[in-house]
Amino acid sequence: MSALTRNEAQLRAQLLDVHHYAVTLDLTTGDDTFDSTTVIRFAARAAGDTFVELKPDELRSATLDGQPLDTAALTDNRLPLTALAEGDHELRVDARMRYSRTGEGLHRFTDPADGETYVYSQMFMDDVQRVFPAFDQPDLKAVFAFTVTAPAHWTVLANGITTRTGDRDTDGAGIWQSAPTPLISTYLAAVAGGPWHSVTTEHAGLPFGIHCRKSLAPHLDADADEILSVTTDCFDRYHEKFTEPYPFDSYDQAFVPEFNAGAMENPGLVTFRDEFVFRSAVTDTERQSRAMVIAHEMAHMWFGDLVTLAWFDDIWLNESFAEYMGYQTLTEATRFTGTWTEFGMVRKPWGYDADQRPSTHPVAPAPEDVPDTASALLNFDGISYAKGASALRQLVAWLGEKDFLAGINTHFARHKFANASLADFVDSLAAHTDRDVHAWAQVWLRTTGVDTLTPRIEESPGGWTLAVDHHGSRPHHITAGTYELAPDGLLERGELLGIDVPSDEILSGSGRRPDLLVLNDGDLGYTKIRLDAISLETALRGLSRLPDPLTRAVVWGSLRDMVRDGELEPGAYLTTAAAHLPDESDLAIVQGVLGFARTHVTDRYVAPTERTAALNLITSVTRDLLRRTEDGAEPGLRLAAVRVLIDSATQPDTLAAWLTDGTVPGGPELDPELRWRILARLSVLGAADGDTIDAALTADPSATGREGAARCRAALPTREAKAAAWQRLFHDDTLSNYLFTATAQGFWQPEQADLVREYVPRYYPEAVALGARRGPAIAEAAGRWAFPAYAIDDTNLQAGHTCLEDPDLIPLLRRKLVDHLDDLARALRIRTPA
Repeated sequence: MSALTRNEAQLRAQLLDVHHYAVTLDLTTGDDTFDSTTVIRFAARAAGDTFVELKPDELRSATLDGQPLDTAALTDNRLPLTALAEGDHELRVDARMRYSRTGEGLHRFTDPADGETYVYSQMFMDDVQRVFPAFDQPDLKAVFAFTVTAPAHWTVLANGITTRTGDRDTDGAGIWQSAPTPLISTYLAAVAGGPWHSVTTEHAGLPFGIHCRKSLAPHLDADADEILSVTTDCFDRYHEKFTEPYPFDSYDQAFVPEFNAGAMENPGLVTFRDEFVFRSAVTDTERQSRAMVIAHEMAHMWFGDLVTLAWFDDIWLNESFAEYMGYQTLTEATRFTGTWTEFGMVRKPWGYDADQRPSTHPVAPAPEDVPDTASALLNFDGISYAKGASALRQLVAWLGEKDFLAGINTHFARHKFANASLADFVDSLAAHTDRDVHAWAQVWLRTTGVDTLTPRIEESPGGWTLAVDHHGSRPHHITAGTYELAPDGLLERGELLGIDVPSDEILSGSGRRPDLLVLNDGDLGYTKIRLDAISLETALRGLSRLPDPLTRAVVWGSLRDMVRDGELEPGAYLTTAAAHLPDESDLAIVQGVLGFARTHVTDRYVAPTERTAALNLITSVTRDLLRRTEDGAEPGLRLAAVRVLIDSATQPDTLAAWLTDGTVPGGPELDPELRWRILARLSVLGAADGDTIDAALTADPSATGREGAARCRAALPTREAKAAAWQRLFHDDTLSNYLFTATAQGFWQPEQADLVREYVPRYYPEAVALGARRGPAIAEAAGRWAFPAYAIDDTNLQAGHTCLEDPDLIPLLRRKLVDHLDDLARALRIRTPA
């Protein structure tokens, strides 16, 4: 496939004005393909040549203004349109298209729970071409209308309100039509079909709906009030912030199977991965995460859908804004008021990590650094989301929310139903403030890397002084919190100091220096922070006794960074967790610390000979948390502890007893998620076999059960199981994206390093071939999940760097390998310090 270049897109945008797509889909033609007939009305501003993109299984016919085109001229994914005359044109294309099993284009899924089939589109970047032909670039907006023929018992959803207008005489198949959209980009067109279970309501004069597979109906119904309440509360709050009203005719949210991303902001039809329909117990932090994604996607209705980037160098104009607005609006409008603590524990470290890798890039890269759509896909990362949101959060603090909102409302008014760039956005902000937002954008959006701030405290007769050592180049305005140890052992907040960095100013205080000084208290800055020696000692002894969870998150983040940078022993992080998590009240902090301890510290950073002791220490923490939660008052905390205890078990007896009894002593009872989690760990430990897994799948024949079984089979510690899993991963091209991921998650286990050692050198050439054969979604999954991350040695590192020289390595897989290899090198440095 030929990736569209920015230069090609600019030339085509100068030539064409696209008006309308009439897309007719027949979803009744078989299990593998569907019929797609499209009429595109457009105008040429001058005579010239161009092309339309599509990826058909068979191109049956194409006509331009009634004259047939040579279908054999389709090269790769481009059909030439030559010698266009100035004026209006009509392109008509009839094609047979292939369903996807990888979450790209029109994905088709048959639910193993009841045999029902569902389809949904994911058109992003260039996958619209898998569904219908398009002038596929974001600045050629048009009106879209769908006509869909679907099985008689299906409901069809689309961007606009859909209506069943009739039935086909031959078989009763339903014929559905969607209301035409306003002007939107090609990647935002959306359609979904199946026997959906739906919950609908009306709010602010618009129809709202949530939809899922029939087999998930009881679980959606159980949470429908919460989901719809979050949706409408955020909808109302956005209308208080934004002067432009919601620009589409309805708001549907479809929870769809085997979805690659968290969600997709299709206007009027947002699609979510259906793991957000919880079929097992979850923590309140996970409910908050779902609510944040709902708020994030709704923000996109303005940031991305109403006003759309002109080219993909401005991905941040979509994602950074939706990320910031999602967290902030959720905090303001719903019961989830601790969202920024979770952001600091989970999302912000994602940004910090990405910004320290060789693949880092500016929040707003230069246009020439995103030359085509293939390179644009690489920037959907912690920088475009978390770093960008952090930058916007500090921008709001600097400008004031009133001027910030005035600027974005001007931006919407100037560019609604059109496209805009970074320069357009900054100009809109500048119209409402005297501050130099152009300089801010240059410093914060056009540069890379993370600064580090370290306090330098010196005691003097009668007082103390504070200066800040600055490693980096950006200016910061942060708050420093001072804390004193009280007689009862609590850390009491003292004075909050406003600090500008860099600055020659030296702050001073009277009396004894504080026991703890925390830079970036409140977490409004985007910077790593360090603690001075006395503050570090105080934090290690008293972290859980800090009064504000956001301050505790900042300190935990500093400790995390110190481990990653080789400045704090991994074991010291674990002992700090053991000392303070039993008293920690914030669930996001508990989950964040245990998550880092389990997946990074024990599996990558401690030496293999020390791993069992590290796992046992984590297990002791979880048992302390279980004792603390025996009264049932903190079910989320108890569930989090049970999960980590399962994942950290070094002996199978306790887990096997729980599985037999169907409950954890004192609760909770084992739901499907906990059963599969226990069985996966037993599989790793060699205490399960194929018959046990088959029996579990019989008891839970759902899609999630099927994934759990694939994960368990791949985790079995036998040569036969590993060979079968490898064959499925790299040589079974029918394996869906989710079953691929589940199998890859089971395959590599730290406990099985010797068993899988022979597969480490095989991974690289076979992953390259797989990516070339199956495309970006599976290449991304192979890079993310199938990488031998636990083979932490120079041999693996060298094999990986040799692979990066392969000319057949597709960009998305290359990016994943670059990131993994950097993480691998970091783990090696931590294990073998100089």
